[in-house]
Amino acid sequence: MLSRRLLIPLLIALALAFLVAAIGGALTDTGPWFRALAKPSWQPPDAAFGPVWTTLYALIAASAALGWRDAGEGGGNRAMLVALFVLNGILNIGWSYLFFHLRWPMGALVEIAILWVSIVALIAFLWRFSRRSALLLLPYLAWVSFAAALNGAIVQLNPA
Repeated sequence: MLSRRLLIPLLIALALAFLVAAIGGALTDTGPWFRALAKPSWQPPDAAFGPVWTTLYALIAASAALGWRDAGEGGGNRAMLVALFVLNGILNIGWSYLFFHLRWPMGALVEIAILWVSIVALIAFLWRFSRRSALLLLPYLAWVSFAAALNGAIVQLNPA
């Protein structure tokens, strides 16, 4: 059973993570423009993205909750943790906005590099006091690395 000290932060983190997912999902349009793009042969099927992101958002929420618990009351760790996760969420939404809403793969490629750095910053920050929390973000980092390569391939295959 989860302790109250972890349960409440986990529920809040899950709600916020899935809010980010909902906003990003609302911005994602895989309609005619996206279908017309040339894509690499190694792109996963569209049906894979939902389950992968659902799993990743659950891991991100668990990381945030464990990090919150392990950060302790003083020293500003919790404030920094919240700031880093908020920044990451904004960047996550920003990629969907640039790629799907503005239909600007090159801008999204630049933005995903910044998103990647924000994940590394989160992992490095969390590593100081919550290694388990930091490790929970490794699949997210791996997926965003893959997504960056995919985004780069789409930019190459679809010169402006």
